[in-house]
Amino acid sequence: MPSNLIVVMENLCTQVAPKQKIRIKLKSYWVPLIEDSCKQIMDAARTTNAKTMGPIPLPTKKRVHCVLKSPHVHKDARFHFEIRTHQRLIDILYPTAQTIDSLMQLDLPAGVDVEVKL
Repeated sequence: MPSNLIVVMENLCTQVAPKQKIRIKLKSYWVPLIEDSCKQIMDAARTTNAKTMGPIPLPTKKRVHCVLKSPHVHKDARFHFEIRTHQRLIDILYPTAQTIDSLMQLDLPAGVDVEVKL
């Protein structure tokens, strides 16, 4: 009788245990680069039958730099330069070894920063 209880408890623990997921965060200054990278990642994950969520667009970060136009006088005249950082989030649920291998073999552009968390 106790052995059946152990089997039931093991099954219950595997059902209640948190699911494994891979969270991929992409950053880029140029939108077409980040969209192409998202498409490549989604295609690689879907070919291995992993469930995907995303790409979820995150808020764009905008950094503004102010520079004086004149080197000597006219402090009111200034140039404003801005850098926009676009971000996307992709979650891959239930990844397999094939999913991870296909993601490792991807050749993403140099202008995209990829951050992977398990």
